[in-house]
Amino acid sequence: MTVTAADIQAAARQIEGHVERTPTVPATGLDDLVSAARLVLKLENLQVSGSFKARGALVRLLALAPDEAGRGVVAMSAGNHAQGVAWHARRLGIPATIVMPAATPFTKVERTETLGARVVLHGEGLAESEAHARDLERAEGLTFVHPYDDPHIIAGQGTVALELLADGGELDTLVVPVGGGGLIAGMAVAARTLVPAIRIVGVQAEGYATMARRPAASPRQPARSPQNMALQTLAEGIAVKRPGLLTRPLVDALVDDVLCVDEAAIERAVAVLMERRKIVAEGAGAAALAAMLAHPDAFAGRRVGIVVSGGNIDSRLLASVLMRGLVRAGRLARLRIEISDAPGTLAKVATLIGAQGGNILEVSHQRLFQDVPVKHAELDVVVEAVDPAHIRAMVEALGAAGYPARLLGTSAALGE
Repeated sequence: MTVTAADIQAAARQIEGHVERTPTVPATGLDDLVSAARLVLKLENLQVSGSFKARGALVRLLALAPDEAGRGVVAMSAGNHAQGVAWHARRLGIPATIVMPAATPFTKVERTETLGARVVLHGEGLAESEAHARDLERAEGLTFVHPYDDPHIIAGQGTVALELLADGGELDTLVVPVGGGGLIAGMAVAARTLVPAIRIVGVQAEGYATMARRPAASPRQPARSPQNMALQTLAEGIAVKRPGLLTRPLVDALVDDVLCVDEAAIERAVAVLMERRKIVAEGAGAAALAAMLAHPDAFAGRRVGIVVSGGNIDSRLLASVLMRGLVRAGRLARLRIEISDAPGTLAKVATLIGAQGGNILEVSHQRLFQDVPVKHAELDVVVEAVDPAHIRAMVEALGAAGYPARLLGTSAALGE
């Protein structure tokens, strides 16, 4: 079974009035970071459920027979499919059970439960969650709702392309995050029908590059859990170990390229969207922009539409990403300063930093645990700065006053 443009048009009619027609907006403020002639953002993070998954979930639930709807549905999900299914199942009066990996961010678990679904945490990843969901399907007579490998799901997700091409002006390139492939497969079917020559580029996280045709821009290895060596990624929404049996052939036939991005690129994209456009995106939602930042030459001079596919990111994690972004940008630094252990010295150091316009956020005064003479101490000071040059000026001023200082953690802020 495959998916046609007619299926996607039918899905668009089904979801009209029940799923947000999210805005497509110019990427004002990102122009200096990308090489595209024009860039627009399709803000699927503004769906009620926080991601594009609400589209396919509704189309699939509407296809249930009355007896299937009465017994209920079960799905496995890292969060976004869960919320899409839970949201529409509650509206339609269909009992929903969602199996989620044990490490799913709290915000996605809580939101799914708030939407009325029964949540079962099981497994280290989606493969284990799917196996348990299949067990529940058999044991309880539920209908399994696959997150991507289902023609109704693919057709529903394809409606994103209909709206993006209608609202985004004349585009010659689409950039789409890829996990199991439901979104890009549906969008590719729709886009190839409307604009046959359009270029379609998928984006995957480096630890889950099941369809990628080019490696990440960075040779760094993805982070691994010390417990089970499972790949960890900020983009858990596209952390899928195997593509779908339906989606893979569509991607192979219709998608021009699938790029791979590393964790640093994904973090940077999340931070850029928040800082420059005040757009909250989860890691998977920022993956398309991450590819443009990591592979600028691939999009030079093109008119690009990218999908910000979701915004369901844990608040604590978002705060950490933003703070790490400040460190990478040289706007936040930790300095180790050598001082004499004498009254008033700390005040003098603080005065010197303040005179340079630095803002001290944290101070740690070490006398016992550092390899320094007994009448000396070391200060670890976290300072806020305008840019790397500002940090260099603080270090030079401290050194000139007799307080040698060095940057800890990274040399990026000093441009080394």
